[in-house]
Amino acid sequence: MTLGARAAALRAEACATVPAELLQLLQSASKIWIVPHERPDADALGAALGLQSILKQRGTEVAVFCADTPAAVYDVIPMIHRVLTEPPDWTPDAVVLVDCGETRRAGRAGALMEALPSSVTRATIDHHVSNRSNSPLQWIDPTAAATCEMITLIAVALGSDLAAEDGNLAATLAAGIIMDTATFQHNNTTPRTLQMAALLLEAGAPISEISRRLYRSKPAAQVRLHARVLDRIQMSDGGLTVWVAALKSDLQATGSRPDETEGIVDTLAQIDEADVALFFKEEGADATRLSIRTKAQGLDATKIAALFGGGGHARAAGASVAAPLDDAVATVLRAVTSLRTGHGAEA
Repeated sequence: MTLGARAAALRAEACATVPAELLQLLQSASKIWIVPHERPDADALGAALGLQSILKQRGTEVAVFCADTPAAVYDVIPMIHRVLTEPPDWTPDAVVLVDCGETRRAGRAGALMEALPSSVTRATIDHHVSNRSNSPLQWIDPTAAATCEMITLIAVALGSDLAAEDGNLAATLAAGIIMDTATFQHNNTTPRTLQMAALLLEAGAPISEISRRLYRSKPAAQVRLHARVLDRIQMSDGGLTVWVAALKSDLQATGSRPDETEGIVDTLAQIDEADVALFFKEEGADATRLSIRTKAQGLDATKIAALFGGGGHARAAGASVAAPLDDAVATVLRAVTSLRTGHGAEA
């Protein structure tokens, strides 16, 4: 069976899955902004750029507008050069928030999205269980392993060519699925996830190379940074909580970029004795970034993140804590201990 035949066989299922109102909007709007969350990861970028490519096949004018410049690691996404960090000079008919629950999580891009005329249709496409969107048109599917899985379903529903742009569309969408499943290792991987990934593989996505570059390839400076930070691992709650903090001085000492702390929390999460892993990153005098990973028998990561205005998934979440690093660490550790004892916590 050819790629086209496989996609056609799935089209009825995809049309039944994707909300009809969303498909109608994507087919009728002539100018669209697509906005991912701030500090975009492979899933946010892949979903935004993948949807852009799908809609361009239909002749739609589309811009991907993001608050932050993507980290260098996401150069594996072949369409990454299309991300704008300044809004286009035209007003859209519609704006689509992807991989993001609220406009405030899209940073400056979200604020500009909110400032658009009320006549501009707002829509949200996301897979986070913590999504608190009040968008009038939304498709939230926590059963999807990645927002890129959902965008692939949209492509199938619209009859798009997944092999378009010499396989770059497929590679762009595959990057998001690979990242949010850790190359299909996480328990969020479902038969549908693998089915969509199979379509992308057949359409030209170099899945093994994307996986290598995302998970098994680091510059020397980043390896030195990880080694320096991980040498300070600490435990609390009788060893059930493991945590570490990265300082600005660590970046200076190793010649690393801020985005090269990516992956430290996943290494922490490999420690057998712990069921909660916390990674703190010093960002400013009163700003600390928190990344959370939990195991099946551990706390729900979204419950920890929600105490600090964050969100994500049950096993992976994050938040920004408005406090100096030492205060943030103490506050989060107290919150985790309190949640473990069933007493709740307040940030």
